[in-house]
Amino acid sequence: MNANPDLIEKFQDLFRNYYEDDIAELAQKYPSEQKSLYIDWHDLYRSDPDLANDYLSEPEQVTEYAEEALRLYDLPVSITFNEANVRVTNLPDDHKYSIDDTRADHRGTYLSVRGLVQKSSAVKPKVTEAVFECQRCGTTMAIPQVDGDLQEPHECQGCERQGPFDIDFDRSTLIDHQLLRLQQPPEETSGARGETVDVILEDDLSDAADPGDRVHVNGVYKLKRDGDNNNRDTVFDTYIDGRAVEHEEQDFEEIDFTEYEDEIRAIANGEYGNPLDAMVNSIAPGLYGMEHEKRAALLQLFGGTQVELPDGSQVRGDIHVFLVGDPGCGKSSLLDAVREIAPRATKASGQGASAAGMTAAAVRDDFGATEWGIEAGALVMADGGIACVDEIDKVDDTATSSLHDALEAQQVEISKAGINATLPAETSLLAAGNPKYGRFDQYEPLGKQIDLDPALISRFDLIFTLSDQPDEDDDAQLAKHMFETKRAGKFYTYGDGSQDTSTVEMEIPKDVLRAYVAYARQNVHPHVPEELDDKATDWFVKFRKAGEDEDSPVPITAREVEAIERLSEAHARARLSETVSEADLKAAASLIERSLRNVGMDPETEQLDADVVETGHSKSQRERIKDIHSIIEQQEQEYDAGVPTNVVLQEAMDRDYGKEKSRHAIQSLKDNGEIYEPKQDHLRTS
Repeated sequence: MNANPDLIEKFQDLFRNYYEDDIAELAQKYPSEQKSLYIDWHDLYRSDPDLANDYLSEPEQVTEYAEEALRLYDLPVSITFNEANVRVTNLPDDHKYSIDDTRADHRGTYLSVRGLVQKSSAVKPKVTEAVFECQRCGTTMAIPQVDGDLQEPHECQGCERQGPFDIDFDRSTLIDHQLLRLQQPPEETSGARGETVDVILEDDLSDAADPGDRVHVNGVYKLKRDGDNNNRDTVFDTYIDGRAVEHEEQDFEEIDFTEYEDEIRAIANGEYGNPLDAMVNSIAPGLYGMEHEKRAALLQLFGGTQVELPDGSQVRGDIHVFLVGDPGCGKSSLLDAVREIAPRATKASGQGASAAGMTAAAVRDDFGATEWGIEAGALVMADGGIACVDEIDKVDDTATSSLHDALEAQQVEISKAGINATLPAETSLLAAGNPKYGRFDQYEPLGKQIDLDPALISRFDLIFTLSDQPDEDDDAQLAKHMFETKRAGKFYTYGDGSQDTSTVEMEIPKDVLRAYVAYARQNVHPHVPEELDDKATDWFVKFRKAGEDEDSPVPITAREVEAIERLSEAHARARLSETVSEADLKAAASLIERSLRNVGMDPETEQLDADVVETGHSKSQRERIKDIHSIIEQQEQEYDAGVPTNVVLQEAMDRDYGKEKSRHAIQSLKDNGEIYEPKQDHLRTS
């Protein structure tokens, strides 16, 4: 580098005027804990506008001057920042871009690109100065390395022969090197898959971001040849030589709510009416009805209190909600509304989704010299927020299994191709699905109507069924609400402000609601006091008591105790209360009871039966299946070709099982491989 004393002095003035304390801290931590000095571009502009603009247009050369100024900076201790970096953050708005807005004119400039980290490579060593030893005479030579192939000496400086040479790694200079693939965030893509760009991170910037993080990468926009075009193609790929990574607010715990504190106090003090009612009315106000479902989604946003036990295990506070029902009931609209409020949220569709798309995977492609990398799925990308999964009934069996494990452990483990990684997935899941045959049948249990693993269904704290049943009064209200919503929406979009738009307006603005939830999650950590233990216990025992008779099903399991605790904590947190009250407990119990009676009821006995959710079959169905299997087993000795189906059905009907229910039981036995048809309409046990 040709030294420019004037520019070096300008940077030293900047350091003395703005970063004296930061440099002192760097000196204390250098190089083991910290190797970079971060400066704000706006400070650089205040110090010298021309130098700030030069940094944007000629970043690589100006960065060298900045790092030389740091090396020459006078310190009271004998430390030299020989390998320290200067990294510039907080760029001006006109140098912040979406991935699909970058163009050829940006080549070589310093810019900031916003995106979602889709995948990352392993961190590997990269040599920046290679020391070679001649194998003939032992002379060593240091050769600076640039991107591309390893550069060896042309000839030995000792014996003047052309090698051979061996690299001495102990005396060479190496730094960490990592690749990220940045994807355009979904809200910027209008439903299409977003553009991507690769990012190189080096030295102490490696591991600065994980799959699923939303970041602004500041760096130099560069071109590269496609490795498959034999250097003949005139079209080039692009990448970003990353120099700084700035994280967006990752979850509710990182939102700055200070500018909304007056509104937060006003909501909590009841100036909008009952705080919870006002917040429920602010979720998808244009969506008719669904009050209980909206309330469940609101409690999901607040969440319960997560605690860690002395043995290192955790008790989750995240709440999982499942909506199942007929098409056109507004399930997808509610998912969209919740995604808009949560700061870190993803929306995925189960249609054709893979396990990797739902959780994470080690993948191999053109990313970084055909190496393996980690690609984040919906749950990992929503870590600390909410994952909204529509059509969850359409996910394949492998994806269902991976979802079940991730929801239970709240992390995703990957062991493949030498990669052993654990990614956090502390995510609330809001899922929606349709019945197996298109419409919900209120006379059949949920487990028989949705093509979803019962083990996954049992992970949901609340499950709601939405049935589109004709009702004259309700249909009239629905139609009226839809007309009013469209009219109000038109006035809101095109009107002059004089018309009534209250039908589509949130009682609490979205930004204020988000800040309120963030404040509650950061500052309020409710607990159930000892004096309420008996109340919660009585509630659980009351339901369990119905299953004490030998012939009665088990109505609920211990999972509901965990659910009522999480939901009551979320209800208290929504009131900004550190203590769960009896009213919070009753509100949580009311939602759970509604959920249980929706999906945990055996329609034949009209009794609560936990097995409907836990196994997909009620106790009465299970006994019927067992009896019909016994009928076939007892009679198959009399029929060489198998027991005729009509004989089995007749005996089942003699036991008052009913023909259609008996057919369902036979089909269940076939599906499970317990019986088979040796010939048409004949049955034999396996």
